[in-house]
Amino acid sequence: MSEDDTQTTAESEARGAELRENVALTDARRAEEEVAKAHAEAEAAEKKEEKLSRKEKRLREKAERVHAEADRMRAQAAAAEKARESGTVSGAGVASPGVGATSDPDAQAAARGPGSATFVGADGPPATQRPEVLIGATFVGSFVVARILKRIFD
Repeated sequence: MSEDDTQTTAESEARGAELRENVALTDARRAEEEVAKAHAEAEAAEKKEEKLSRKEKRLREKAERVHAEADRMRAQAAAAEKARESGTVSGAGVASPGVGATSDPDAQAAARGPGSATFVGADGPPATQRPEVLIGATFVGSFVVARILKRIFD
């Protein structure tokens, strides 16, 4: 072997060692990034767990309140039933059947208060809540407005 071949071989080996070093450093950086990513995911999972546990606690407290309200309402209903059976009425919220009842659906809805469900009869929802009626009314309204504007500007 000549001196040039020896020098070329040594340069090649040095370059190979440099490349292996770069690969090793890149692998180390990737591993470090994976560890950081796993750490961030673990922190996010802990935060999510804390958030869900707070939500669970709130829902359990709500369930307890609802349960207590249901117990109170059952007790009140039992007391009202007992009072009705004995023939006496003792309580502000108890009324005889038919007292204050009206056949007017608007009056009944007003008595139930805002946010209460509206009774839907056998014919379906009222005409003002049916989309085909609303579209027809819009068409008729725009037609009338167009006729009025035509008369004004002619």
